[in-house]
Amino acid sequence: MKLNYKRVLLVGMAFFLISAFWQAYDAIVPLILTNHFGLPQTASGAVMSIDNILAVFLLPIFGAVSDKVNTRFGKRTPFILFGSVAAMVSFVALTFIDNYQIAKVVAAGIPELSQLGTEEEAEMIRKLTVEITKANPMLFIGFIATLLVVLVAMATFRSPAVALMPDVTVKPLRSKANAIINLTGTAGGILVLVLGMVFATSKHTYMQYTGYVVAVVAIMLTGLIVFILTVKEKKWAEEMEEDTRRFGIEEPLEEESKTSREQKRSLSRGEIVSLLLILASVALWYIGYNSITSKYSVYATTVLGFDFNFTLIIAQAAAIVSYIPVGIIASKIGRRKTILAGVLMLASAFLIGHFITPSTPELVMYPVFILAGIGWATINVNSFPMVVELAKGGDIGKYTGYYYTASMAAQIVAPILSGFLYDLIGMRTVFFLFGTIFVMFSFVTMFFVKHGDSKPIEKKDLLEQLDVD
Repeated sequence: MKLNYKRVLLVGMAFFLISAFWQAYDAIVPLILTNHFGLPQTASGAVMSIDNILAVFLLPIFGAVSDKVNTRFGKRTPFILFGSVAAMVSFVALTFIDNYQIAKVVAAGIPELSQLGTEEEAEMIRKLTVEITKANPMLFIGFIATLLVVLVAMATFRSPAVALMPDVTVKPLRSKANAIINLTGTAGGILVLVLGMVFATSKHTYMQYTGYVVAVVAIMLTGLIVFILTVKEKKWAEEMEEDTRRFGIEEPLEEESKTSREQKRSLSRGEIVSLLLILASVALWYIGYNSITSKYSVYATTVLGFDFNFTLIIAQAAAIVSYIPVGIIASKIGRRKTILAGVLMLASAFLIGHFITPSTPELVMYPVFILAGIGWATINVNSFPMVVELAKGGDIGKYTGYYYTASMAAQIVAPILSGFLYDLIGMRTVFFLFGTIFVMFSFVTMFFVKHGDSKPIEKKDLLEQLDVD
Protein backbone atom coordinates (compact mmCIF):
# COMPACT_ATOMS: atom_id res chain seq x y z
CA MET A 1 0.00 0.00 0.00
CA LYS A 2 1.70 3.17 -1.21
CA LEU A 3 0.59 6.78 -1.40
CA ASN A 4 0.28 8.19 -4.91
CA TYR A 5 2.00 11.51 -4.25
CA LYS A 6 1.35 12.92 -7.72
CA ARG A 7 -2.37 12.23 -7.44
CA VAL A 8 -2.65 13.84 -4.02
CA LEU A 9 -0.65 16.83 -5.21
CA LEU A 10 -3.08 17.39 -8.06
CA VAL A 11 -6.09 17.00 -5.76
CA GLY A 12 -4.38 19.55 -3.52
CA MET A 13 -4.61 22.22 -6.21
CA ALA A 14 -8.14 22.93 -4.95
CA PHE A 15 -6.68 23.64 -1.53
CA PHE A 16 -3.91 25.65 -3.22
CA LEU A 17 -6.41 28.17 -4.57
CA ILE A 18 -8.38 28.21 -1.31
CA SER A 19 -5.22 29.01 0.69
CA ALA A 20 -4.15 31.67 -1.81
CA PHE A 21 -7.51 33.38 -1.36
CA TRP A 22 -7.53 33.31 2.43
CA GLN A 23 -3.96 34.52 2.66
CA ALA A 24 -4.87 37.59 0.61
CA TYR A 25 -8.21 38.05 2.38
CA ASP A 26 -6.69 37.94 5.88
CA ALA A 27 -3.91 40.31 4.82
CA ILE A 28 -5.88 43.12 3.23
CA VAL A 29 -9.47 43.05 4.53
CA PRO A 30 -8.51 43.98 8.14
CA LEU A 31 -6.37 46.81 6.74
CA ILE A 32 -9.25 48.01 4.54
CA LEU A 33 -11.71 47.93 7.44
CA THR A 34 -9.46 49.79 9.89
CA ASN A 35 -7.48 52.10 7.56
CA HIS A 36 -10.02 52.88 4.84
CA PHE A 37 -13.35 52.67 6.66
CA GLY A 38 -12.10 53.59 10.15
CA LEU A 39 -13.65 50.68 12.04
CA PRO A 40 -12.40 50.04 15.60
CA GLN A 41 -10.82 46.63 16.30
CA THR A 42 -14.01 45.21 17.83
CA ALA A 43 -16.13 46.13 14.78
CA SER A 44 -13.39 45.02 12.40
CA GLY A 45 -13.22 41.71 14.24
CA ALA A 46 -16.98 41.32 13.89
CA VAL A 47 -16.77 41.80 10.12
CA MET A 48 -13.81 39.40 9.93
CA SER A 49 -15.95 36.78 11.66
CA ILE A 50 -18.73 36.92 9.04
CA ASP A 51 -17.03 34.28 6.90
CA ASN A 52 -16.89 31.98 9.90
CA ILE A 53 -20.54 32.59 10.82
CA LEU A 54 -21.56 31.67 7.29
CA ALA A 55 -19.21 28.70 7.32
CA VAL A 56 -20.71 27.21 10.48
CA PHE A 57 -24.01 26.82 8.64
CA LEU A 58 -22.92 26.42 5.03
CA LEU A 59 -19.88 24.13 5.20
CA PRO A 60 -21.73 21.16 6.78
CA ILE A 61 -24.60 21.68 4.33
CA PHE A 62 -22.43 21.76 1.21
CA GLY A 63 -20.27 18.94 2.54
CA ALA A 64 -23.33 16.72 3.08
CA VAL A 65 -24.92 17.78 -0.23
CA SER A 66 -21.75 16.92 -2.12
CA ASP A 67 -21.85 13.43 -0.53
CA LYS A 68 -25.10 12.84 -2.41
CA VAL A 69 -24.20 14.46 -5.74
CA ASN A 70 -23.32 12.16 -8.61
CA THR A 71 -22.23 13.78 -11.88
CA ARG A 72 -19.92 12.57 -14.63
CA PHE A 73 -17.27 14.88 -13.15
CA GLY A 74 -17.68 13.43 -9.66
CA LYS A 75 -19.20 14.61 -6.39
CA ARG A 76 -16.87 17.46 -5.48
CA THR A 77 -15.55 18.89 -8.75
CA PRO A 78 -18.70 20.85 -9.79
CA PHE A 79 -18.71 22.70 -6.45
CA ILE A 80 -15.01 23.54 -6.80
CA LEU A 81 -15.39 24.85 -10.34
CA PHE A 82 -18.42 27.11 -9.94
CA GLY A 83 -17.68 28.26 -6.39
CA SER A 84 -14.11 29.33 -7.12
CA VAL A 85 -15.04 31.25 -10.29
CA ALA A 86 -17.76 33.17 -8.43
CA ALA A 87 -15.35 33.94 -5.58
CA MET A 88 -12.63 35.23 -7.90
CA VAL A 89 -14.93 37.59 -9.79
CA SER A 90 -16.53 39.04 -6.66
CA PHE A 91 -13.16 39.41 -4.88
CA VAL A 92 -11.92 41.71 -7.64
CA ALA A 93 -15.21 43.64 -7.53
CA LEU A 94 -14.69 44.19 -3.79
CA THR A 95 -11.55 46.24 -4.44
CA PHE A 96 -13.39 48.62 -6.80
CA ILE A 97 -15.69 49.68 -3.96
CA ASP A 98 -12.70 50.12 -1.68
CA ASN A 99 -11.05 52.37 -4.27
CA TYR A 100 -14.01 54.76 -4.11
CA GLN A 101 -13.74 54.85 -0.32
CA ILE A 102 -10.01 55.65 -0.51
CA ALA A 103 -10.74 58.51 -2.89
CA LYS A 104 -13.20 59.98 -0.36
CA VAL A 105 -10.68 59.71 2.50
CA VAL A 106 -7.82 61.22 0.51
CA ALA A 107 -10.03 64.05 -0.76
CA ALA A 108 -10.87 64.90 2.85
CA GLY A 109 -7.18 65.46 3.54
CA ILE A 110 -6.85 62.76 6.23
CA PRO A 111 -3.13 61.92 6.53
CA GLU A 112 -1.68 58.44 6.22
CA LEU A 113 -0.45 56.69 9.35
CA SER A 114 3.35 56.65 9.37
CA GLN A 115 5.26 53.40 9.88
CA LEU A 116 6.38 54.61 13.32
CA GLY A 117 3.04 56.08 14.27
CA THR A 118 1.82 55.64 17.84
CA GLU A 119 -1.42 53.93 18.86
CA GLU A 120 -2.76 57.38 19.79
CA GLU A 121 -2.02 58.71 16.29
CA ALA A 122 -3.66 55.66 14.74
CA GLU A 123 -6.79 56.18 16.86
CA MET A 124 -7.01 59.86 15.91
CA ILE A 125 -6.76 59.05 12.18
CA ARG A 126 -9.29 56.21 12.58
CA LYS A 127 -11.86 58.56 14.12
CA LEU A 128 -11.46 61.02 11.26
CA THR A 129 -11.81 58.19 8.74
CA VAL A 130 -14.94 56.76 10.31
CA GLU A 131 -16.61 60.14 9.94
CA ILE A 132 -16.07 59.85 6.16
CA THR A 133 -17.64 56.39 6.28
CA LYS A 134 -20.66 57.70 8.16
CA ALA A 135 -21.06 60.49 5.62
CA ASN A 136 -21.03 57.94 2.74
CA PRO A 137 -22.70 54.83 4.23
CA MET A 138 -23.66 53.30 0.89
CA LEU A 139 -20.02 52.56 0.08
CA PHE A 140 -19.67 50.59 3.29
CA ILE A 141 -22.98 48.82 2.72
CA GLY A 142 -21.90 47.92 -0.82
CA PHE A 143 -18.55 46.69 0.47
CA ILE A 144 -20.20 44.40 3.03
CA ALA A 145 -22.76 43.14 0.49
CA THR A 146 -20.02 42.24 -1.99
CA LEU A 147 -17.99 40.69 0.82
CA LEU A 148 -20.96 38.42 1.56
CA VAL A 149 -21.03 37.27 -2.06
CA VAL A 150 -17.31 36.44 -1.89
CA LEU A 151 -17.68 34.51 1.33
CA VAL A 152 -20.77 32.54 0.27
CA ALA A 153 -18.98 31.56 -2.94
CA MET A 154 -15.98 30.32 -0.96
CA ALA A 155 -18.23 28.40 1.44
CA THR A 156 -19.92 26.47 -1.37
CA PHE A 157 -16.78 24.53 -2.27
CA ARG A 158 -14.50 24.49 0.76
CA SER A 159 -15.90 21.30 2.35
CA PRO A 160 -16.17 19.47 -1.01
CA ALA A 161 -12.57 20.43 -1.85
CA VAL A 162 -11.22 19.18 1.46
CA ALA A 163 -13.36 16.02 1.39
CA LEU A 164 -11.86 15.06 -1.96
CA MET A 165 -8.56 13.91 -0.42
CA PRO A 166 -10.13 11.19 1.78
CA ASP A 167 -12.40 10.30 -1.16
CA VAL A 168 -9.35 9.14 -3.12
CA THR A 169 -7.03 8.03 -0.27
CA VAL A 170 -7.34 4.96 1.94
CA LYS A 171 -7.54 5.65 5.68
CA PRO A 172 -4.05 4.66 6.87
CA LEU A 173 -2.41 7.00 4.34
CA ARG A 174 -4.47 10.10 5.05
CA SER A 175 -2.00 11.82 7.40
CA LYS A 176 0.68 11.58 4.71
CA ALA A 177 -1.81 12.69 2.07
CA ASN A 178 -2.98 15.58 4.24
CA ALA A 179 0.66 16.63 4.54
CA ILE A 180 0.82 16.92 0.74
CA ILE A 181 -2.50 18.77 0.66
CA ASN A 182 -1.23 21.25 3.23
CA LEU A 183 2.02 21.54 1.31
CA THR A 184 0.17 22.67 -1.82
CA GLY A 185 -1.99 25.02 0.25
CA THR A 186 1.04 26.57 1.89
CA ALA A 187 2.68 27.02 -1.50
CA GLY A 188 -0.36 29.06 -2.56
CA GLY A 189 -0.12 31.11 0.61
CA ILE A 190 3.58 31.80 0.10
CA LEU A 191 3.03 32.95 -3.47
CA VAL A 192 0.45 35.43 -2.23
CA LEU A 193 2.79 36.64 0.52
CA VAL A 194 5.50 37.22 -2.08
CA LEU A 195 2.97 39.21 -4.08
CA GLY A 196 2.29 41.20 -0.93
CA MET A 197 5.95 42.13 -0.76
CA VAL A 198 6.05 42.99 -4.47
CA PHE A 199 2.97 45.21 -4.16
CA ALA A 200 4.15 46.56 -0.76
CA THR A 201 0.79 45.89 0.90
CA SER A 202 2.16 46.73 4.35
CA LYS A 203 3.72 50.08 3.40
CA HIS A 204 0.87 52.39 2.41
CA THR A 205 -2.23 53.10 4.48
CA TYR A 206 -4.33 54.21 1.49
CA MET A 207 -3.10 51.63 -1.01
CA GLN A 208 -5.50 50.54 -3.75
CA TYR A 209 -5.52 46.73 -3.78
CA THR A 210 -7.04 46.03 -7.21
CA GLY A 211 -3.74 45.17 -8.90
CA TYR A 212 -2.71 42.97 -6.00
CA VAL A 213 -6.04 41.10 -5.95
CA VAL A 214 -5.99 40.59 -9.74
CA ALA A 215 -2.55 39.00 -9.34
CA VAL A 216 -3.89 36.77 -6.53
CA VAL A 217 -6.85 35.75 -8.69
CA ALA A 218 -4.42 34.84 -11.49
CA ILE A 219 -2.70 32.43 -9.09
CA MET A 220 -6.06 30.99 -8.04
CA LEU A 221 -7.13 30.58 -11.66
CA THR A 222 -3.92 28.75 -12.47
CA GLY A 223 -4.59 26.30 -9.65
CA LEU A 224 -8.17 25.78 -10.81
CA ILE A 225 -7.11 25.10 -14.41
CA VAL A 226 -4.53 22.54 -13.31
CA PHE A 227 -7.14 20.87 -11.10
CA ILE A 228 -9.85 20.69 -13.79
CA LEU A 229 -7.47 19.37 -16.46
CA THR A 230 -5.75 16.69 -14.37
CA VAL A 231 -8.01 15.40 -11.57
CA LYS A 232 -10.14 12.36 -12.46
CA GLU A 233 -12.35 12.32 -9.40
CA LYS A 234 -14.70 9.43 -10.23
CA LYS A 235 -11.94 7.13 -11.49
CA TRP A 236 -9.67 7.80 -8.52
CA ALA A 237 -12.50 7.35 -5.98
CA GLU A 238 -13.35 3.97 -7.50
CA GLU A 239 -9.71 2.92 -7.26
CA MET A 240 -9.64 3.95 -3.59
CA GLU A 241 -12.67 1.76 -2.90
CA GLU A 242 -10.95 -1.15 -4.62
CA ASP A 243 -7.83 -0.63 -2.49
CA THR A 244 -10.00 -0.45 0.63
CA ARG A 245 -11.55 -3.80 -0.31
CA ARG A 246 -8.23 -5.39 -1.27
CA PHE A 247 -6.45 -4.46 1.96
CA GLY A 248 -9.45 -5.29 4.17
CA ILE A 249 -9.50 -1.83 5.76
CA GLU A 250 -13.26 -1.35 5.60
CA GLU A 251 -15.99 -2.87 3.49
CA PRO A 252 -16.78 -0.49 0.58
CA LEU A 253 -20.07 1.30 0.98
CA GLU A 254 -21.67 0.02 -2.20
CA GLU A 255 -21.23 -3.59 -1.07
CA GLU A 256 -22.93 -3.09 2.27
CA SER A 257 -26.56 -3.88 2.88
CA LYS A 258 -28.74 -1.06 4.13
CA THR A 259 -28.87 -2.60 7.61
CA SER A 260 -25.11 -3.08 7.96
CA ARG A 261 -24.51 0.41 6.59
CA GLU A 262 -26.65 1.94 9.33
CA GLN A 263 -24.88 -0.18 11.96
CA LYS A 264 -21.46 0.87 10.70
CA ARG A 265 -22.36 4.53 10.90
CA SER A 266 -23.06 4.27 14.64
CA LEU A 267 -20.11 5.35 16.75
CA SER A 268 -19.41 3.79 20.11
CA ARG A 269 -19.70 5.95 23.22
CA GLY A 270 -15.93 6.19 23.41
CA GLU A 271 -15.69 7.25 19.77
CA ILE A 272 -18.35 9.92 20.27
CA VAL A 273 -16.46 11.30 23.28
CA SER A 274 -13.22 11.33 21.29
CA LEU A 275 -14.90 13.03 18.34
CA LEU A 276 -16.26 15.74 20.62
CA LEU A 277 -12.86 16.20 22.29
CA ILE A 278 -11.12 16.44 18.92
CA LEU A 279 -13.63 19.03 17.73
CA ALA A 280 -13.23 20.96 21.00
CA SER A 281 -9.45 20.91 20.50
CA VAL A 282 -9.87 22.15 16.94
CA ALA A 283 -12.05 25.01 18.18
CA LEU A 284 -9.61 26.02 20.92
CA TRP A 285 -6.44 26.07 18.87
CA TYR A 286 -8.22 27.87 16.05
CA ILE A 287 -9.36 30.57 18.48
CA GLY A 288 -5.75 31.06 19.52
CA TYR A 289 -4.27 30.79 16.03
CA ASN A 290 -6.89 32.86 14.21
CA SER A 291 -6.69 35.67 16.75
CA ILE A 292 -3.06 36.06 15.62
CA THR A 293 -3.41 35.52 11.87
CA SER A 294 -6.54 37.64 11.38
CA LYS A 295 -4.94 40.73 12.92
CA TYR A 296 -1.19 40.18 12.50
CA SER A 297 -1.05 42.54 9.50
CA VAL A 298 -2.49 45.28 11.72
CA TYR A 299 -0.30 44.42 14.75
CA ALA A 300 2.90 44.23 12.72
CA THR A 301 2.37 47.54 10.93
CA THR A 302 0.86 49.65 13.73
CA VAL A 303 2.51 48.23 16.86
CA LEU A 304 5.83 46.68 15.81
CA GLY A 305 6.56 48.55 12.58
CA PHE A 306 7.49 45.27 10.83
CA ASP A 307 6.79 44.06 7.29
CA PHE A 308 4.16 41.40 8.01
CA ASN A 309 4.58 39.68 4.64
CA PHE A 310 8.13 38.44 5.19
CA THR A 311 7.59 37.12 8.71
CA LEU A 312 4.57 35.16 7.46
CA ILE A 313 6.63 33.79 4.57
CA ILE A 314 9.14 32.53 7.14
CA ALA A 315 6.35 30.70 8.99
CA GLN A 316 4.93 29.24 5.78
CA ALA A 317 8.37 28.07 4.63
CA ALA A 318 8.91 26.33 7.98
CA ALA A 319 5.53 24.64 7.59
CA ILE A 320 6.37 23.45 4.08
CA VAL A 321 9.57 21.81 5.30
CA SER A 322 7.63 20.17 8.14
CA TYR A 323 4.55 18.75 6.45
CA ILE A 324 5.94 15.49 5.07
CA PRO A 325 8.18 14.66 8.07
CA VAL A 326 5.23 15.35 10.38
CA GLY A 327 3.04 12.94 8.40
CA ILE A 328 5.73 10.27 8.64
CA ILE A 329 6.23 10.87 12.37
CA ALA A 330 2.48 10.58 12.97
CA SER A 331 2.44 7.20 11.20
CA LYS A 332 5.11 6.04 13.67
CA ILE A 333 4.02 7.47 17.04
CA GLY A 334 0.37 8.29 16.36
CA ARG A 335 -1.56 11.40 15.41
CA ARG A 336 -2.55 12.37 18.95
CA LYS A 337 0.99 12.46 20.34
CA THR A 338 2.19 14.34 17.30
CA ILE A 339 -0.55 16.94 17.69
CA LEU A 340 0.24 17.42 21.38
CA ALA A 341 3.87 18.18 20.48
CA GLY A 342 2.68 20.67 17.86
CA VAL A 343 0.40 22.41 20.36
CA LEU A 344 3.32 22.91 22.74
CA MET A 345 5.46 24.36 19.93
CA LEU A 346 2.74 26.77 18.80
CA ALA A 347 1.98 27.97 22.33
CA SER A 348 5.70 28.48 23.02
CA ALA A 349 6.10 30.56 19.85
CA PHE A 350 3.15 32.80 20.78
CA LEU A 351 4.44 33.25 24.32
CA ILE A 352 7.88 34.29 23.07
CA GLY A 353 6.23 36.67 20.59
CA HIS A 354 4.65 38.55 23.50
CA PHE A 355 8.07 39.80 24.60
CA ILE A 356 9.00 41.23 21.18
CA THR A 357 8.68 45.03 21.13
CA PRO A 358 9.05 47.75 18.46
CA SER A 359 12.68 48.17 19.58
CA THR A 360 13.42 44.45 19.06
CA PRO A 361 15.29 43.74 15.79
CA GLU A 362 12.90 42.25 13.25
CA LEU A 363 15.37 39.39 12.79
CA VAL A 364 14.37 38.07 16.24
CA MET A 365 10.82 37.49 14.99
CA TYR A 366 11.99 34.97 12.38
CA PRO A 367 12.80 31.99 14.68
CA VAL A 368 9.55 32.66 16.54
CA PHE A 369 7.59 32.32 13.32
CA ILE A 370 9.61 29.28 12.27
CA LEU A 371 8.57 27.56 15.52
CA ALA A 372 4.96 28.68 15.00
CA GLY A 373 4.97 27.37 11.42
CA ILE A 374 6.29 23.95 12.47
CA GLY A 375 3.83 23.75 15.34
CA TRP A 376 0.84 24.65 13.19
CA ALA A 377 1.91 22.21 10.47
CA THR A 378 2.16 19.44 13.07
CA ILE A 379 -1.36 20.15 14.29
CA ASN A 380 -2.96 20.74 10.91
CA VAL A 381 -1.63 17.67 9.13
CA ASN A 382 -3.09 15.28 11.69
CA SER A 383 -6.27 16.84 13.08
CA PHE A 384 -8.49 16.53 10.00
CA PRO A 385 -7.53 12.86 9.41
CA MET A 386 -8.46 12.11 13.03
CA VAL A 387 -11.98 13.37 12.38
CA VAL A 388 -12.55 11.56 9.07
CA GLU A 389 -10.95 8.40 10.51
CA LEU A 390 -14.20 8.03 12.42
CA ALA A 391 -16.31 8.46 9.26
CA LYS A 392 -17.46 5.81 6.83
CA GLY A 393 -17.00 6.19 3.08
CA GLY A 394 -20.36 7.77 2.38
CA ASP A 395 -20.11 10.25 5.25
CA ILE A 396 -16.76 11.89 4.56
CA GLY A 397 -18.33 15.16 3.41
CA LYS A 398 -20.50 15.27 6.52
CA TYR A 399 -17.57 14.69 8.87
CA THR A 400 -15.55 17.26 6.95
CA GLY A 401 -18.43 19.60 7.74
CA TYR A 402 -18.14 18.74 11.45
CA TYR A 403 -14.45 19.62 11.35
CA TYR A 404 -15.11 22.94 9.68
CA THR A 405 -18.04 23.75 11.94
CA ALA A 406 -15.67 23.52 14.91
CA SER A 407 -12.90 25.52 13.26
CA MET A 408 -15.20 28.18 11.84
CA ALA A 409 -17.19 28.59 15.04
CA ALA A 410 -13.86 29.23 16.74
CA GLN A 411 -12.96 31.80 14.15
CA ILE A 412 -16.23 33.62 14.84
CA VAL A 413 -15.24 33.98 18.47
CA ALA A 414 -11.55 34.77 17.92
CA PRO A 415 -11.59 38.15 16.12
CA ILE A 416 -14.56 39.51 18.08
CA LEU A 417 -13.31 38.53 21.54
CA SER A 418 -9.69 39.41 20.82
CA GLY A 419 -10.72 42.69 19.13
CA PHE A 420 -12.80 43.62 22.18
CA LEU A 421 -9.80 42.99 24.44
CA TYR A 422 -7.50 44.97 22.12
CA ASP A 423 -9.80 47.98 22.39
CA LEU A 424 -10.25 47.52 26.15
CA ILE A 425 -6.69 46.74 27.29
CA GLY A 426 -4.48 47.47 24.30
CA MET A 427 -3.27 45.40 21.37
CA ARG A 428 0.33 45.39 22.58
CA THR A 429 -0.64 43.75 25.88
CA VAL A 430 -3.20 41.19 24.70
CA PHE A 431 -2.18 40.12 21.18
CA PHE A 432 0.13 37.13 21.71
CA LEU A 433 -1.04 36.24 25.24
CA PHE A 434 -4.59 35.63 24.01
CA GLY A 435 -3.34 33.15 21.41
CA THR A 436 -1.07 31.40 23.91
CA ILE A 437 -3.81 30.78 26.45
CA PHE A 438 -6.31 29.26 24.02
CA VAL A 439 -3.74 27.06 22.32
CA MET A 440 -2.77 25.65 25.72
CA PHE A 441 -6.44 24.94 26.50
CA SER A 442 -6.47 22.70 23.40
CA PHE A 443 -3.61 20.65 24.86
CA VAL A 444 -5.89 19.63 27.74
CA THR A 445 -8.79 18.49 25.56
CA MET A 446 -6.57 16.66 23.06
CA PHE A 447 -4.76 14.86 25.89
CA PHE A 448 -7.92 12.85 26.68
CA VAL A 449 -8.68 11.75 23.09
CA LYS A 450 -8.62 7.95 22.70
CA HIS A 451 -9.80 7.38 19.09
CA GLY A 452 -8.88 8.71 15.66
CA ASP A 453 -5.40 7.29 15.17
CA SER A 454 -5.04 5.15 12.05
CA LYS A 455 -4.28 1.45 12.26
CA PRO A 456 -0.60 0.93 11.46
CA ILE A 457 0.34 -0.98 8.31
CA GLU A 458 3.25 -3.38 8.54
CA LYS A 459 6.10 -2.51 6.20
CA LYS A 460 8.49 -5.18 5.08
CA ASP A 461 11.60 -3.20 4.22
CA LEU A 462 13.15 0.27 4.16
CA LEU A 463 12.04 1.01 0.61
CA GLU A 464 8.44 0.26 1.53
CA GLN A 465 8.77 2.48 4.61
CA LEU A 466 9.60 5.32 2.25
CA ASP A 467 6.80 4.39 -0.17
CA VAL A 468 9.36 3.71 -2.88
CA ASP A 469 8.70 1.11 -5.56
